[in-house]
Amino acid sequence: DGTELTAKPKRSFYAARDLYKYRHQYPNFKDLRYQNDLCNLRFYKNKIPFKPDGVYIEEVLNKWKGDYEKLEHNHTYIQWLFPLREQGLNFYAKELTTYEIEEFKKTKEAIRRLLLAYKMMLEFFGIKLIDKTGNVSRAANWQERFQHLNESQHNYLRITRILKSLGELGYESFKSPLVKFILHEALVEDTIPNIKQSALEYFVYTIRDRRERRKLLRFAQQHYIPSEHFIWGPPRKQKLEGSKTNKKPASPISIHNSYISKHKKTKESKNTLASGSSVGQTAEEGKTELTKDEEENDQDEQETNSDALRQNNSEKNGGTDTTQLSKSEQIYHTSDRKDLSHSKNDDENLNNDCGNHSGTIEEDLCDTENSSNNMSADLQGNSDKDILSGGTTTK
Repeated sequence: DGTELTAKPKRSFYAARDLYKYRHQYPNFKDLRYQNDLCNLRFYKNKIPFKPDGVYIEEVLNKWKGDYEKLEHNHTYIQWLFPLREQGLNFYAKELTTYEIEEFKKTKEAIRRLLLAYKMMLEFFGIKLIDKTGNVSRAANWQERFQHLNESQHNYLRITRILKSLGELGYESFKSPLVKFILHEALVEDTIPNIKQSALEYFVYTIRDRRERRKLLRFAQQHYIPSEHFIWGPPRKQKLEGSKTNKKPASPISIHNSYISKHKKTKESKNTLASGSSVGQTAEEGKTELTKDEEENDQDEQETNSDALRQNNSEKNGGTDTTQLSKSEQIYHTSDRKDLSHSKNDDENLNNDCGNHSGTIEEDLCDTENSSNNMSADLQGNSDKDILSGGTTTK
């Protein structure tokens, strides 16, 4: 159907999450095995067979090579030939450990057999390893094997596992040439077109080097057909420019006027609060209140100066968003309230600090009590005299 051929592909969230863990957060599972187990390394030393088949690696490399039917239909050997730090479909195969990886890289016998296993699987796919740097090319039987590879999509999972294992066991440099070759055959030569989705979803993102991944994605974007369906690269610049023109910045004049009006309201509310609280206070409390108002006015002036500088900068930059200013104004109002509560807390802290000198405070309290008693006695005596003399008292 023509609609199926032109359908736009979709990204796989599972693939992106799995390969991100492989590149950054490995191992995916906890390392629960003991360091002396090393079953993967012992298998590569030809000391134990792989389970459940019971075949040693030398037999696999010598007798299974070229037997494409056995390599195609057997699904238990691939987890042993290319181990990972995660559990596969074969539960008899154990995941790698960090200690085992270090020991594997030191063992020449294991590295030699790993390269032989890699060459055997490449030949099974119709690919040939050229040199020690990892470059590959078409094998002699590439037409037959490419046709089979294009139809048997379960082999794409095997390629993903092979790429991951190469990176774990010290052959990260082998990945990029193989992925580049597969992309070239799928997008340019069109010999294995069905593999391009897996190559872009999985194969490319097994490469840990960010620059190498971007090179491969640029190469794929140049040859992908149709080009507008390529979803693995960055978005186009035309779309970004169009989205920027749609957004209109708010006028700085209206923002400035609204900000001034709200700032005046906050000052008026402060003055009313100050006047209401000053009623019924003594002269000493009035003095402290005046000092608080002066400090708050100084803070207001500093905040308005800083806000003015921000406003000038925003006007130079071409205006800001009104929602951002509204949020800053709310923060400004709450900061004023915090300043009032802060001054009260300072008074309480001051009293607490003075509490260390208990003797002086008790004397001051006694003096103030005596003075207040004397004043009340004088007032009472004067009022009694006025009543006896028949005079009138004024409030």
